[in-house]
Amino acid sequence: MDMKPVNSSAIEAVGSDPSTRRMRIRFAGGNEYDFCGVPKTVHEALMSASSKGTFYNDYIRDRYQCH
Repeated sequence: MDMKPVNSSAIEAVGSDPSTRRMRIRFAGGNEYDFCGVPKTVHEALMSASSKGTFYNDYIRDRYQCH
């Protein structure tokens, strides 16, 4: 998955695979987590959010677990 660096103190990079609706987030410190079933609109909103960490906490965290 192609990871794109983002301007954020909490998140280093974000990747997305629209065909599987899987998104990967690399956090500051290097930990990476996958999120499943993420709508394209949520990924786009994260990428354009002024605060990626706040957007993650409000709209992604604990919502798109991969099973």
